[in-house]
This record gives sequence, C-alpha cells and structure tokens, in this order.
Amino acid sequence: MQHYLPYICIALAAFVTTYILVPPVRLLAIKLDAVDYPSKRRINTKPIPRMGGVAVLAGLAVALIVQLLGTWYWGWPPVLVPHPSMTINYPLLGVSFLLIFLTGAIDDVVQLRPKAKLAGQIVAAICAVASGMVIHNIVDPFDSGYIQLGWAAYPITVLYLVAYSNIINLVDGLDGLATGISAIAAISMFSFAILAGRVDAAALAIALVGCCLAFLRYNFHPASIFLGDSGALLLGFALATISLLNVSRTAALTSLIIPLIVAGVPIIDTFSAIIRRMRAHVSIGQADKGHIHHRLIQEGYDQRQAVLLIYAWCILLSLGAAAINQVGIELRVVIFLVLLACSAAFAIRLHLFEPVLRHHYNPKTHEDEIVTPDDTGFIEAVEEDRQEHERWRREHLPHPHAKDGHTPRHLKK
Repeated sequence: MQHYLPYICIALAAFVTTYILVPPVRLLAIKLDAVDYPSKRRINTKPIPRMGGVAVLAGLAVALIVQLLGTWYWGWPPVLVPHPSMTINYPLLGVSFLLIFLTGAIDDVVQLRPKAKLAGQIVAAICAVASGMVIHNIVDPFDSGYIQLGWAAYPITVLYLVAYSNIINLVDGLDGLATGISAIAAISMFSFAILAGRVDAAALAIALVGCCLAFLRYNFHPASIFLGDSGALLLGFALATISLLNVSRTAALTSLIIPLIVAGVPIIDTFSAIIRRMRAHVSIGQADKGHIHHRLIQEGYDQRQAVLLIYAWCILLSLGAAAINQVGIELRVVIFLVLLACSAAFAIRLHLFEPVLRHHYNPKTHEDEIVTPDDTGFIEAVEEDRQEHERWRREHLPHPHAKDGHTPRHLKK
C-alpha cells in the first residue's frame, strides 16, 4: 500500500483540481463564446460550452506539483526518471503538452483552419520528439536482430503523436465518450507501466485517470460541458506520450502494438471513416454521420446506452491487451486475432465501412452529385438505393418460401 500511496495522492490531486475548476471553466467558455450550438451535424439539442481541456490541463499540472512536493519533502520516489536507454528532457516535454493544449484552445474559441490546427499539432509533436521521446530501433520478431529506423524514427514518432491525438478527437461525438475511453485507456496503460517499472509513465497515466473521472462527472449525458479540441487533443497526446514512455529506445513489437489495441475503438472508427469516404469518392476530411456513435444511435440506442456499449468494447480490448502482455508468443497471436475478428464483426454489423455520402442524380444539372445526410436529396438517394437493392433481390434470389429455388406462383406479383 505504501508503494501506491504517491499514485493515489497524484490521482486525487488531479481529480479534485479538475472537479473544482470545471464550473468556472464552463463560465469562461460561455464568456468567450466557445460554445457548441445545435446543428444538423451535432447530437446536442442545446448550446453546450466547450474548452474542458482547461480543467484537464490544470489537473495534470497540480498532480505534477504534488508529485514534486512529495519527492522533495515526503520521501516519495522520484518519477521524472526515464528508461536507462532514453534521455528525456521533461520540461521540454511539458512545453509540448502546453502547445497541443493551446492549439486546441485557440480552435475552441476562433475555429482555426484545418491546416493551421494541424501545424500546431505537428509543432507540439516535434517539441516532444526533441525532448528525447523517440524509439530508434524495433526488435525484429522474425530474427534475433533489430530493425534500425535511423532518421525515419523522428517523422514516424511525430506522425504517431499527431495521429493518436486526432483519433481521440474524432471519436468525441457523444457525451462522455472520449473522456471515458481515455480513462479506460489510461488505466490500462498505468497497469502496463507499473509492471514495466516505468514510473514516469505510471504517474502521468494515473493523473490522467483522475482528470478524466472528475471531468466525466460533468461530461456524461446529459453533459454540461464538452472537452472541446483543447481537451480531446490533450487527452490523445497524453495517451500517446504515456505509450512511448512505457517503452525503451529499442522497443519490442508487442510493446508497440499494445497501445494500439487499447485505443482500438477510436482507431477502428477513424480507419472506417477513411474507407467509407474513399468509397464515396470524397475528401477524407468530409464530415459524415457514419461514426460508431452515429450508427449506434441509428440502431435505436440512446446516448447513455451507446456510450456504455462502446465503453464495454474498450474494456474488452484493454483486457485482451493485458492478456497479450502476460503470455507467450503463440497465445499472443491467438488473442490478437480473436480481438481483431470480434472488432471487425462488430464494425461490419454497424455498417461502419459503408458510405454515408451517396451519389444522387440531379435532373437540373444532369450530373451525378454527392449528397450528405444534411441535404434534401439524401433521403431520396437512400430510398433509391433501397428500391434498387430490393429489385435486384427479386430478380436474382429465390423467394424464401420457394421450393427447389423457384418462387411459388401465388407469391409472384
């Protein structure tokens, strides 16, 4: 118990700080007009302030202060100790957190252009890489040697940090969804860090858990505040940082795959969004209503049920990742394939890869146009697709009551 006391104190400091600060942050967001107003693309039916990332960042900062005070005055073991094979400049790493937060906060207030927002994320990631958080070599699973990344290690790490930040941001579509997923992922990563003896990763992970649980009090349906980009990008960036701190300069393939399994749900959501937009022949940046949470709502689940179902999916993947971390290579492959098959089946069941953006013939322009669920032609396009599908079934498939593959005469109309 004594060993875990510092972590308990860190989590409590992050929880209390975030919990206390959410109400004033909510008022600040309203004053700055950082508010999500109802629209066809949004699920909220009333204006909800965003910028929740302010409270989350404050919680992480206070947790760090408590840890430092514990180390200096209460005999706690220091946590700002990197792996022997890595040299981490923690102040510079802290600056990267501030940069990713500021990028999201500015976007919450003034709505940055996509390129400007991406540039801010890249600068933050470069800052983190400059702090020394880079994996240079990967253990070759098919040989006894190593895969040397060389100079490519730097852009790969930047891409990883930016991608991880955005998958959490993209899945933030229902009350409490991104916050809860981040809490589950952080709990899993905390356990991995404890087993690996990575105290810096463990401290950041447990602080993030405290922040998420406190914010979830206000963010779960019906939410009174949203994370906003300031919060969603910060959570994703923090999780990516924890996953990298959990490994050494030379990483095993399994240690790199586990964080991806833990974040499997938002990764699947992002991947399926790219696929269905490519199938619809539109930009992958084109918004649609085909995300996991949209599909669950369309299936008849309410917001709470949809979020809890996604939580359960995340927990299943996290338990699978924990099992992979404890077994031999053969069982690791089996568990991974089972998790992959279950997730793929669920994704197919929800039609995540089917385009939501559809082609519709415009009789005025005599051209085939792309329509979205917000366009008046969308319902007509969907109905045309349904009728065409039924027509094809009648012409090519036997009636279910037929004998010997032929439709009974009394059922032919």
